[in-house]
Amino acid sequence: MKRSISSNLLILLIFFQAISAIPSGLSLLNDPSGNGIGLSIDVLKNTPFKNFLIPGLFLLVVLGLIPLITLYGLLTRKWLNWARKINWDKKFHWSNAFSFYIGILLILWINMQLYFGIVYNNLHFSYTILGVLIIILSQFPATKRDYTTENVN
Repeated sequence: MKRSISSNLLILLIFFQAISAIPSGLSLLNDPSGNGIGLSIDVLKNTPFKNFLIPGLFLLVVLGLIPLITLYGLLTRKWLNWARKINWDKKFHWSNAFSFYIGILLILWINMQLYFGIVYNNLHFSYTILGVLIIILSQFPATKRDYTTENVN
């Protein structure tokens, strides 16, 4: 079955999210000081973290690997039992719900950075817009139609 333009755009944005988060998360795990990606440990002074290990792990797993798994689902439309269990709307393929989750988590990630006093920059704006677009595209009628259970079985 051919995908709609909105589904193809969603796939592109989820791919972008995964490939932008994975290297950064790996770098922060490899060097929790943040120097590897040009971050100063001073950025964390108002946060509960002493280094970038936990933020790097979150970035890698939640905003990198989960989008990669979601991308797999969006492209193949195969069912993963564990993913199906946490799908909030059983009328649609789990990858559609995961896309929505990713958009929400991305916006929360950026807002938590701002809440903890990390200085606003253009990346905050860009990734907030990315999160909003992912949410909108995951809920777009044509995307929902592409990922209804009738169309993916």
